[in-house]
Amino acid sequence: METLWRQFDRIVVFDTETTGIEFGRDRIIELGAVSLETGTERDSMDLLVRLPEGQTLPPFITDLTGITDQQLAAEGVDQSEAAEGFCRLLDGAERPLLVAYNAQFDLNFLYWFLRPYGRVDVLRAPRFLDALTVYRDRRDYPHKLCNAIDAYGLGETAVNSHRAVDDARATVALLEAMAAERDDLDRYIDLFGTHPKYGLSGRAISSVTYRRQPYQRTVPLYELT
Repeated sequence: METLWRQFDRIVVFDTETTGIEFGRDRIIELGAVSLETGTERDSMDLLVRLPEGQTLPPFITDLTGITDQQLAAEGVDQSEAAEGFCRLLDGAERPLLVAYNAQFDLNFLYWFLRPYGRVDVLRAPRFLDALTVYRDRRDYPHKLCNAIDAYGLGETAVNSHRAVDDARATVALLEAMAAERDDLDRYIDLFGTHPKYGLSGRAISSVTYRRQPYQRTVPLYELT
């Protein structure tokens, strides 16, 4: 990942587990992230987040993640505490990069997560990289994180457990594998691929360029106009 480290002094890779797919309505129930400097993990966070009084988890989310209402009540922190924990991972970075697998989804949720506490300012400094966009340029459908782990033979070191910090670390391993294959990750900074049929999902991020990403992989997305 030399092309990234020439541009950034810190890379924060994060993941969320949520109660559903509608940002602004559904909620983050787990926020995990790892902070890297010069290729080494320097810090991390993995916090369960309590739901508001009277709200419970949809059963399919418990089935997917293994997170239960009892866990959230016993181990979860307030949303404000989790928001501050995330912000601390970016403190002091002069040239930060924020990465997620399907970053469009996670960044939309993260914005609404930080907004009640006036902390969306923390998202102004970082540039953004979507590992899913890169992977779509490398391999055919399907494009879930578990598929990427299998495609790059990362099963012994990475796991798509649908737990936030596990999936964040799996994304780190995937980035390293994709960079070893072809180190053009810097060309995808602030460039997100959209679904060829359904288009953009969620609210557009002002600093991101969106391009329709075809199923047929003829040229990299950054060469399309």
